[in-house]
Amino acid sequence: MRYGFYLPTRGPMATREGVLSLAREGERLGLHSAMIADHIVFPVTSDSDYPYTLDRKHPSGGDALETFSILGVVAGATERLRLVTSVLVLPYRNPVLTAKMVASLDVLSGGRVTLGVGVGWLKEEFVALGSPGFERRGAVADEWIAIFKRLWTQSPASFEGKFYSFADIRAEPFPLQKPHPPVWIGGHSRAALRRTARHGDGWHPVGAVAASPLPPGEMRAHLETLKRMTEEEGRDFSALTVSYKAPLYDSAIPDRDGSRRSFSGSPEEIAADIRSFAAIGVHELVFDFRGRSIAESIEGLQRFAAEVMPLVRD
Repeated sequence: MRYGFYLPTRGPMATREGVLSLAREGERLGLHSAMIADHIVFPVTSDSDYPYTLDRKHPSGGDALETFSILGVVAGATERLRLVTSVLVLPYRNPVLTAKMVASLDVLSGGRVTLGVGVGWLKEEFVALGSPGFERRGAVADEWIAIFKRLWTQSPASFEGKFYSFADIRAEPFPLQKPHPPVWIGGHSRAALRRTARHGDGWHPVGAVAASPLPPGEMRAHLETLKRMTEEEGRDFSALTVSYKAPLYDSAIPDRDGSRRSFSGSPEEIAADIRSFAAIGVHELVFDFRGRSIAESIEGLQRFAAEVMPLVRD
């Protein structure tokens, strides 16, 4: 089992010191990957439902550091840590420029970028950014992924799509990773599973929160569906990475049936949960160690590495 952790993107820890302290300590402790979320603007009021909290409100005061800016800073301050967008909202950015930014970061990080992608949920943010229509975001995301892969592997490259087209352009250098940086698909809707089967190198759902528990039984069913879909697309299911995010947005709330939340409780209980998810085919678990301060966050990382990780290795 590999482990990932979130880096701060908003709030009082979203500073150079906060981001780099947590990134460097996670790398020192042997965690595999750092996750960086994506928001650019927040409306003062919103009718959009956030899918991962029970009250459907995003836990933000309106601030957010930009994803690629964080990636660049962390890439220069670490050596081994995988750098994962978790997840980049694809329709927010021009696809050719995004492909160039990812390729450049992959070159400059020594081939450590994983592009986790999603279609977004905040309609007002789409409007503010002048993105393609919110209702078409799934089709746009599919086309953007195709554009990325074309530009990362062909030069000169051409593309003719419903939403974007170009002809005979060069966008080198290519990424270091071959054939390209891994593309992980976020979400666990049927559309997200289908997008993973067709376009993804990995599946990257959110679970272990009250609004989205995704316990082992449900995960197993989704994985069976994903396996069938992947095989229908003529692709190798065993080549997919399954990376499960377990954030703690509703950390004081038990699961809907009142039971203990997965990955909560004693180190032994958490280790048992990790084994259960490993047994059904999860390769990586991503936890949220962000606390009220840098020191508290680092302490959470250190406690996990000292108390839980050895139990699973044993």
